Amino acid sequence: MARSDYEVVIGLEVHAELSTKTKIFCSCPTDFGGEPNTHCCPICMAMPGTLPVLNERVVEYAVKAGLATNCEISRDSKNDRKNYFYPDLPKSYQISQFDKPLCEHGYVEIEDDEGNLKKVRLLRIHIEEDAGKLNHDEFGGGSLVDLNRAGVPLIESVSEPDLRSAGEAERYLRKLKSIFEYIEVSDCKMQEGSLRADVNVSVHKKGEPFGTRTEMKNMNSFRSIVRAIEYESNRQIDVLEEGGIIEQESLRWDDVSGRTFSMRSKEDAQDYRYFPDPDLVAIRLSEEYIQNIKDNLPELPESRKERYMSEYKLSEKDANLITASKYLSDLFEGTKNVCGNAKLSANWILSDISRILNEKEMEPDQIPFTAVQLGKMIQLIENGTISSAIGKKVLTELFENPIDPEGIVKAKGWIQISDEGAIKAVVMQVLEANPQSIADYKAGKDKALGFLVGQAMKATKGQANPQMLNKMFIDELRK
Repeated sequence: MARSDYEVVIGLEVHAELSTKTKIFCSCPTDFGGEPNTHCCPICMAMPGTLPVLNERVVEYAVKAGLATNCEISRDSKNDRKNYFYPDLPKSYQISQFDKPLCEHGYVEIEDDEGNLKKVRLLRIHIEEDAGKLNHDEFGGGSLVDLNRAGVPLIESVSEPDLRSAGEAERYLRKLKSIFEYIEVSDCKMQEGSLRADVNVSVHKKGEPFGTRTEMKNMNSFRSIVRAIEYESNRQIDVLEEGGIIEQESLRWDDVSGRTFSMRSKEDAQDYRYFPDPDLVAIRLSEEYIQNIKDNLPELPESRKERYMSEYKLSEKDANLITASKYLSDLFEGTKNVCGNAKLSANWILSDISRILNEKEMEPDQIPFTAVQLGKMIQLIENGTISSAIGKKVLTELFENPIDPEGIVKAKGWIQISDEGAIKAVVMQVLEANPQSIADYKAGKDKALGFLVGQAMKATKGQANPQMLNKMFIDELRK
């Protein structure tokens, strides 16, 4: 049977660490990093006799996330114990939510593979605590546990199995990441583990019931998630075509080999033996509490996109690209405010900055310079201090050494040459060295002018004023 006869079914369980100052059930800091086991206390180390106290800010952030993703907010919720034994979980259970999550039945809109709008349903968003981290010693053969992350608050967003390709899964995750960034409940720094996804994949012949799913755990890069879905769906199709059966199991994705490996059989809800946590009171939310959070939600990506199109006349494509990331959108807003030119600000972000991010495999939140610095660089171009070509060099420097752009220009000697006499001398030298280009231009070959200007820019190391060069070449060529 052809692969096209199979349909891929994908659901994501997305874990986002919340940007609270303290952990979910104690006052330990949530800061990333730090020496192992320095951000923990008897509560998050599960010492006997300690009692958890719920951080109210965690509930507020979860409700914000639910409202921003069109969820119904539960007025009556609770915390449950999810029982499993693993060394990074000192209590041998995780405090989570089972049958009464804070948020249910929402949706996020994305584009499907044909470019049509598609609603991806959210089954639920619930709060829970993160586990610690195991550091495996490849040489000593043992493992060390770091409990700094234990008790860091999470929201888990569970989608329905509505995604049908790796591309759709990536767009859904990017949209969810964007929403969480905009409402400022999580910094979503995937490189620090602030946003991770468990990816559930199954395949089935079209028109038949869904197949058995496998789950790939704790994935924290878009590229890896796309590759893993494509590999795992193809692997399952191969197994079925050879007459085998798919085992329900948890898998580990290995990015180096590009393969999945079995970790353990996949647990179902009953395996966790959920029961209400007796140490924590129920969560009761008033209508006034929910409405207050709703009234104070920040501007969301869709609203900001519409504003950019109407207020700054950006195209829908450009507005989509910029608002896809709050970091890029905030960079655009700040840059525009400094230089006063929305179109130029958007062009630099979507062209050169995006190119450098791709080359360096960086996320927008890793951009090292500020909107003020980018705005000042654009001002230097607009007032004729540097050319656009030099601006590209300044931008490269800002990625390496984010200091004042004017300081970079002066230190490198990149100030634009606008002296008429100096430019005239360069023009005459280039014309003298390229008689064939003069003949070509006079024969109607307009490309010859571009070649001559390019030679002059090369001779001045990109520092000549390109408008003055163009005018002077045309004047000389017409003589």
